Amino acid sequence: VQLQASGGGLVQTGGSLRLSCADTGRTLITYVVGWLRQAPGKEREFVAAVSQDGNGFTDYAEAVKGRFIIFRDDAKNTVFLQMNTLKSEDTAVYYCAAGPAGVWVVRRRWGEYAYWGQGTLVTVSS
Repeated sequence: VQLQASGGGLVQTGGSLRLSCADTGRTLITYVVGWLRQAPGKEREFVAAVSQDGNGFTDYAEAVKGRFIIFRDDAKNTVFLQMNTLKSEDTAVYYCAAGPAGVWVVRRRWGEYAYWGQGTLVTVSS
């Protein structure tokens, strides 16, 4: 698995961004994929996760529930994070990560993911 995260940038409060997590190894369909973020001076935290293909389960941190959507496009070997109604507190470096099916049970624990992308910076300005 070789993950590449992209799509970050500068956006105003209330705006939207879509992050992408592509797997150049073309095996992402069999992995749980999560998005995690780390704001300056803060701990890395869980944002959202989607189960491996065939199950269709998703999970969101309370802070983003109702605003963010995680979904897979397995034809493109990519997982997306659609971020709407962005707030200043969403400013962070966002990482995508992947792990085998068993990670779903511990999906909110960022240390359980085996593979990581390089991170993409999201800055929300007021």
